[in-house]
Amino acid sequence: MVGKTTTPTRTHTELERFPEFPPRDDMNNPIYLYRPSYIYALELHMGNPETTIVLGEVPVGWTPRQSAGVRVPDLLIADNVNRAVIIEQWGYAIEQQGKPPDFVMEVASATTGGTDYTAKRRDYEAYGIPEYWRFDPSGGEYHDAALAGDRLVDGAYQSIEIEWLDENRCRGYSEFLGLYVCWEYGELRWYDPRTQSYLRTHADDVERAERAEMERDREAAAREQEAAAREQEAAARREAEAEVERLRRQLEDIGDPE
Repeated sequence: MVGKTTTPTRTHTELERFPEFPPRDDMNNPIYLYRPSYIYALELHMGNPETTIVLGEVPVGWTPRQSAGVRVPDLLIADNVNRAVIIEQWGYAIEQQGKPPDFVMEVASATTGGTDYTAKRRDYEAYGIPEYWRFDPSGGEYHDAALAGDRLVDGAYQSIEIEWLDENRCRGYSEFLGLYVCWEYGELRWYDPRTQSYLRTHADDVERAERAEMERDREAAAREQEAAAREQEAAARREAEAEVERLRRQLEDIGDPE
Protein backbone atom coordinates (compact mmCIF):
# COMPACT_ATOMS: atom_id res chain seq x y z
CA MET A 1 0.00 0.00 0.00
CA VAL A 2 1.39 3.37 -1.04
CA GLY A 3 1.49 5.89 1.77
CA LYS A 4 -0.38 9.16 1.38
CA THR A 5 1.85 12.15 0.61
CA THR A 6 1.01 15.38 2.40
CA THR A 7 2.21 18.88 1.69
CA PRO A 8 3.79 20.48 4.74
CA THR A 9 2.03 23.59 6.03
CA ARG A 10 4.01 26.77 5.49
CA THR A 11 4.82 28.45 8.75
CA HIS A 12 4.85 32.20 9.22
CA THR A 13 8.63 32.21 9.42
CA GLU A 14 8.76 30.81 5.89
CA LEU A 15 6.56 33.50 4.38
CA GLU A 16 8.12 35.84 1.86
CA ARG A 17 8.56 39.31 3.22
CA PHE A 18 8.44 42.72 1.65
CA PRO A 19 11.76 44.56 1.53
CA GLU A 20 12.36 47.26 4.08
CA PHE A 21 11.44 50.75 2.93
CA PRO A 22 13.15 53.90 4.19
CA PRO A 23 11.14 55.96 6.67
CA ARG A 24 9.46 59.18 5.62
CA ASP A 25 11.56 62.29 5.78
CA ASP A 26 8.91 64.41 7.51
CA MET A 27 6.91 64.44 10.75
CA ASN A 28 3.43 64.42 9.21
CA ASN A 29 2.48 60.87 10.16
CA PRO A 30 3.52 61.19 13.80
CA ILE A 31 1.75 64.56 14.01
CA TYR A 32 -1.54 63.70 12.25
CA LEU A 33 -1.90 59.94 12.76
CA TYR A 34 0.25 58.57 15.58
CA ARG A 35 0.33 61.35 18.17
CA PRO A 36 -3.49 61.70 18.21
CA SER A 37 -3.65 57.85 18.52
CA TYR A 38 -5.96 57.55 15.50
CA ILE A 39 -4.54 54.12 14.62
CA TYR A 40 -5.92 52.72 17.87
CA ALA A 41 -9.12 54.79 17.73
CA LEU A 42 -9.92 53.52 14.24
CA GLU A 43 -9.20 49.95 15.28
CA LEU A 44 -11.63 50.31 18.17
CA HIS A 45 -14.20 51.81 15.80
CA MET A 46 -13.89 48.85 13.42
CA GLY A 47 -14.62 46.47 16.27
CA ASN A 48 -13.03 43.30 14.85
CA PRO A 49 -9.44 43.28 16.15
CA GLU A 50 -8.82 39.66 15.16
CA THR A 51 -9.63 40.17 11.48
CA THR A 52 -9.02 43.90 10.99
CA ILE A 53 -5.73 45.67 10.41
CA VAL A 54 -5.16 49.41 10.93
CA LEU A 55 -1.55 50.38 10.37
CA GLY A 56 0.59 53.17 9.05
CA GLU A 57 3.30 52.96 6.39
CA VAL A 58 2.59 49.38 5.31
CA PRO A 59 3.89 48.31 1.87
CA VAL A 60 1.13 47.22 -0.51
CA GLY A 61 1.67 45.12 -3.62
CA TRP A 62 0.44 42.06 -5.43
CA THR A 63 3.23 39.96 -3.86
CA PRO A 64 6.38 40.63 -1.82
CA ARG A 65 8.40 39.69 -4.93
CA GLN A 66 6.98 42.62 -6.89
CA SER A 67 9.88 44.68 -8.21
CA ALA A 68 8.00 47.88 -9.06
CA GLY A 69 4.78 49.63 -8.14
CA VAL A 70 4.82 48.78 -4.43
CA ARG A 71 3.23 51.63 -2.51
CA VAL A 72 3.51 52.50 1.17
CA PRO A 73 0.35 54.40 2.19
CA ASP A 74 0.46 56.48 5.33
CA LEU A 75 -2.67 54.75 6.60
CA LEU A 76 -4.07 51.36 5.62
CA ILE A 77 -7.28 49.74 6.87
CA ALA A 78 -8.54 46.30 5.86
CA ASP A 79 -11.27 44.05 7.20
CA ASN A 80 -11.57 40.26 6.97
CA VAL A 81 -7.84 39.69 6.58
CA ASN A 82 -5.14 37.60 8.18
CA ARG A 83 -3.43 40.04 10.54
CA ALA A 84 -0.66 37.64 11.50
CA VAL A 85 0.40 37.13 7.89
CA ILE A 86 0.44 40.89 7.18
CA ILE A 87 2.60 41.50 10.23
CA GLU A 88 4.89 38.57 9.43
CA GLN A 89 5.34 39.63 5.80
CA TRP A 90 6.00 43.26 6.80
CA GLY A 91 3.44 44.29 4.21
CA TYR A 92 0.09 43.70 2.54
CA ALA A 93 0.30 41.12 -0.28
CA ILE A 94 -3.00 41.30 -2.18
CA GLU A 95 -2.64 37.81 -3.65
CA GLN A 96 -1.88 36.39 -0.20
CA GLN A 97 -4.91 38.06 1.38
CA GLY A 98 -7.23 37.42 -1.57
CA LYS A 99 -8.38 41.06 -1.63
CA PRO A 100 -6.93 44.57 -1.65
CA PRO A 101 -7.02 46.82 1.42
CA ASP A 102 -10.38 48.51 1.90
CA PHE A 103 -9.08 52.00 2.70
CA VAL A 104 -5.81 53.86 2.24
CA MET A 105 -4.83 57.45 2.98
CA GLU A 106 -1.88 59.63 2.12
CA VAL A 107 -0.88 62.64 4.23
CA ALA A 108 0.66 65.36 2.08
CA SER A 109 4.25 66.46 2.35
CA ALA A 110 6.48 68.69 0.28
CA THR A 111 8.37 65.72 -1.15
CA THR A 112 5.48 63.32 -1.92
CA GLY A 113 2.46 65.59 -2.41
CA GLY A 114 2.46 65.61 -6.21
CA THR A 115 2.80 61.83 -6.46
CA ASP A 116 -0.09 61.26 -4.06
CA TYR A 117 -2.79 62.54 -6.42
CA THR A 118 -1.20 61.30 -9.66
CA ALA A 119 0.90 58.12 -9.76
CA LYS A 120 -0.26 56.74 -6.42
CA ARG A 121 -3.87 57.34 -7.33
CA ARG A 122 -3.42 55.32 -10.53
CA ASP A 123 -1.68 52.50 -8.66
CA TYR A 124 -4.28 52.28 -5.90
CA GLU A 125 -6.98 52.25 -8.57
CA ALA A 126 -5.18 49.41 -10.38
CA TYR A 127 -4.93 47.46 -7.14
CA GLY A 128 -8.71 47.75 -6.77
CA ILE A 129 -8.62 49.55 -3.41
CA PRO A 130 -12.22 50.66 -2.77
CA GLU A 131 -11.40 53.99 -1.09
CA TYR A 132 -8.39 56.27 -1.43
CA TRP A 133 -8.19 59.47 0.63
CA ARG A 134 -5.75 62.38 0.62
CA PHE A 135 -5.28 64.82 3.48
CA ASP A 136 -3.23 67.99 3.11
CA PRO A 137 -2.72 69.90 6.38
CA SER A 138 -1.50 72.91 4.38
CA GLY A 139 -4.94 73.26 2.79
CA GLY A 140 -3.88 72.24 -0.72
CA GLU A 141 -0.34 73.54 -1.05
CA TYR A 142 1.04 70.03 -1.62
CA HIS A 143 -2.03 68.14 -2.82
CA ASP A 144 -4.60 69.24 -5.35
CA ALA A 145 -7.01 69.95 -2.49
CA ALA A 146 -7.12 70.19 1.30
CA LEU A 147 -9.12 66.97 1.44
CA ALA A 148 -10.00 64.56 -1.36
CA GLY A 149 -11.35 61.04 -1.61
CA ASP A 150 -11.95 58.54 -4.39
CA ARG A 151 -14.31 55.59 -4.45
CA LEU A 152 -13.89 52.68 -6.85
CA VAL A 153 -16.89 52.35 -9.18
CA ASP A 154 -16.79 49.72 -11.95
CA GLY A 155 -13.01 49.53 -11.69
CA ALA A 156 -12.38 53.29 -11.88
CA TYR A 157 -12.07 55.97 -9.22
CA GLN A 158 -14.80 58.55 -8.88
CA SER A 159 -14.38 61.57 -6.64
CA ILE A 160 -16.17 61.54 -3.30
CA GLU A 161 -18.15 64.69 -2.58
CA ILE A 162 -16.39 67.03 -0.17
CA GLU A 163 -18.68 69.28 1.86
CA TRP A 164 -17.34 72.61 3.08
CA LEU A 165 -18.94 73.55 6.40
CA ASP A 166 -17.16 76.91 6.43
CA GLU A 167 -13.86 78.29 5.15
CA ASN A 168 -11.91 76.32 7.77
CA ARG A 169 -13.75 73.01 7.81
CA CYS A 170 -14.66 70.41 5.23
CA ARG A 171 -15.48 66.71 5.21
CA GLY A 172 -16.29 63.71 3.05
CA TYR A 173 -18.09 60.47 3.92
CA SER A 174 -16.29 57.13 3.94
CA GLU A 175 -18.80 54.38 3.21
CA PHE A 176 -16.36 51.72 4.33
CA LEU A 177 -15.67 53.29 7.71
CA GLY A 178 -19.10 54.81 8.25
CA LEU A 179 -17.27 57.98 9.27
CA TYR A 180 -16.77 61.47 7.94
CA VAL A 181 -13.13 62.19 7.16
CA CYS A 182 -12.67 65.80 8.26
CA TRP A 183 -10.21 68.61 7.55
CA GLU A 184 -10.65 71.16 10.34
CA TYR A 185 -8.26 74.09 10.72
CA GLY A 186 -5.52 71.95 9.19
CA GLU A 187 -6.15 69.02 11.54
CA LEU A 188 -7.35 65.53 10.59
CA ARG A 189 -10.46 64.38 12.44
CA TRP A 190 -12.99 61.56 12.14
CA TYR A 191 -16.69 62.14 12.85
CA ASP A 192 -19.17 59.35 13.56
CA PRO A 193 -22.70 60.40 12.47
CA ARG A 194 -24.25 57.55 14.47
CA THR A 195 -22.92 58.78 17.81
CA GLN A 196 -22.69 62.40 16.63
CA SER A 197 -19.20 62.62 18.05
CA TYR A 198 -15.58 62.62 16.92
CA LEU A 199 -13.27 59.68 17.45
CA ARG A 200 -11.34 60.47 20.60
CA THR A 201 -7.70 61.46 20.34
CA HIS A 202 -5.00 60.82 22.92
CA ALA A 203 -5.42 64.42 24.08
CA ASP A 204 -9.16 63.77 24.52
CA ASP A 205 -8.42 60.69 26.62
CA VAL A 206 -5.92 62.61 28.75
CA GLU A 207 -8.42 65.44 29.27
CA ARG A 208 -11.14 62.90 30.03
CA ALA A 209 -8.91 61.19 32.61
CA GLU A 210 -7.94 64.53 34.16
CA ARG A 211 -11.60 65.57 34.42
CA ALA A 212 -12.45 62.22 36.01
CA GLU A 213 -9.60 62.62 38.49
CA MET A 214 -10.71 66.16 39.32
CA GLU A 215 -14.27 64.92 39.81
CA ARG A 216 -13.01 62.15 42.10
CA ASP A 217 -11.00 64.73 44.06
CA ARG A 218 -14.08 66.98 44.36
CA GLU A 219 -16.19 64.06 45.51
CA ALA A 220 -13.52 63.03 48.03
CA ALA A 221 -13.28 66.61 49.32
CA ALA A 222 -17.06 66.82 49.56
CA ARG A 223 -17.14 63.55 51.53
CA GLU A 224 -14.44 64.83 53.86
CA GLN A 225 -16.34 68.09 54.40
CA GLU A 226 -19.55 66.16 55.02
CA ALA A 227 -17.79 63.87 57.49
CA ALA A 228 -16.23 66.88 59.23
CA ALA A 229 -19.63 68.58 59.41
CA ARG A 230 -21.18 65.42 60.86
CA GLU A 231 -18.40 65.19 63.42
CA GLN A 232 -18.87 68.84 64.40
CA GLU A 233 -22.61 68.28 64.69
CA ALA A 234 -22.05 65.18 66.81
CA ALA A 235 -19.54 67.03 69.00
CA ALA A 236 -21.99 69.92 69.46
CA ARG A 237 -24.75 67.45 70.31
CA ARG A 238 -22.53 65.70 72.87
CA GLU A 239 -21.58 69.07 74.38
CA ALA A 240 -25.24 70.08 74.57
CA GLU A 241 -26.20 66.78 76.17
CA ALA A 242 -23.36 67.14 78.66
CA GLU A 243 -24.55 70.68 79.51
CA VAL A 244 -28.11 69.42 79.99
CA GLU A 245 -26.84 66.67 82.23
CA ARG A 246 -24.81 69.20 84.27
CA LEU A 247 -27.83 71.45 84.72
CA ARG A 248 -30.00 68.49 85.68
CA ARG A 249 -27.58 67.53 88.40
CA GLN A 250 -27.44 71.12 89.66
CA LEU A 251 -31.22 71.17 89.90
CA GLU A 252 -31.20 67.87 91.75
CA ASP A 253 -28.66 69.23 94.19
CA ILE A 254 -30.77 72.36 94.78
CA GLY A 255 -33.97 70.35 95.26
CA ASP A 256 -32.47 67.78 97.62
CA PRO A 257 -30.47 69.66 100.30
CA GLU A 258 -28.80 67.55 102.99
